[in-house]
Amino acid sequence: MWKVPTCILKLIKLTSNYKLWAVCIIVFKFMSFICIMFYWRITQDAQDKRQHYSLPTEVKCPPLPTPSSRWPPSSHKDIYFVETSERTNPNFLFMCSVESAARVHPESRIIVLMKGLASYNKTLPKHVAFSLLSCFPNIEFKHLDLINLFSNTPLAGWYSVAQQRWEPYFLPILSDACRITIMWKLGGIYLDTDFIVLKNLNNLTNVLGTQSKYVLNGAFLSFEPKHKFIELCMQDFVVDYNRWIWGHQGPQLLTRIFKRWCSIHSLRSSKSCKGVTAVPQDAFYPIRWQDWKKYFEAINASELPILFRNTYAVHVWNKKSQGTHLAITSKTLLAQLQSHYCPSTYRLMKISF
Repeated sequence: MWKVPTCILKLIKLTSNYKLWAVCIIVFKFMSFICIMFYWRITQDAQDKRQHYSLPTEVKCPPLPTPSSRWPPSSHKDIYFVETSERTNPNFLFMCSVESAARVHPESRIIVLMKGLASYNKTLPKHVAFSLLSCFPNIEFKHLDLINLFSNTPLAGWYSVAQQRWEPYFLPILSDACRITIMWKLGGIYLDTDFIVLKNLNNLTNVLGTQSKYVLNGAFLSFEPKHKFIELCMQDFVVDYNRWIWGHQGPQLLTRIFKRWCSIHSLRSSKSCKGVTAVPQDAFYPIRWQDWKKYFEAINASELPILFRNTYAVHVWNKKSQGTHLAITSKTLLAQLQSHYCPSTYRLMKISF
């Protein structure tokens, strides 16, 4: 009977061992990712509870800005913020984002869409954020109905499948899907909840922001409803879908569609074409995400007008900065921005800290 050579047996054994090690490594990385995500969620919830534990659920309404007639009624765009998780306990940065938008745009509707509001049956949770922000007559809180939002769009089929399977970046991707669908169906302005709005955005139409010389970002969007550019974004979202790469459905999607829209290979080749404009980096991302710690460094107040002279809204990069201690009475850049552009939230922050 023919025998398998010893060298072959050793090779098979060695190969099997390598396969076992490969499986172990994959399992270890998967479990590590799950643990990190779970730890992040627990610590974030705990941080939010620490922020608000000393505050009442009801607050006295502050003096509110008076609407002006600077902008004609036809230019008043609705401004949308979105919370795709079940959370209904907005943190201070969320509150500041919404307040700053409401103060700068007293004539516009500020619409906050939150998935978690579905269980509150047309009432708002007992939370200081809702008490304060409800003081502003132009702020509206609404349930984020995802099935209804994605209906009659290319993303309806994607959502029905995606919510039934495990995806490593599901919530960020869901947020990416929501913003382009809102722009397509409703139009107006979309902002992430880690912006501080400095200037009126009504004069920006069919505009998105440049994050760097290589990539655009959808943390701010302003488009007319049913715009062809956004339609192409929705189509590409489904056709070129990749749930494993961070940003593939967000900044990278917008970047590749803009390049295709303008028939260019580099963002440096064009900033505006066929009615769509990518505004310069300092308009919404004056501080790069790599330099997010600058928000927690002291700065002379006289430097702010110079630093943000071309800036509409400041993106704080919450994904990087969350959990960082902010000396609330200090001269840090973030504290000065909050004290000026969301003073009511800032006063609550001082009480909390």
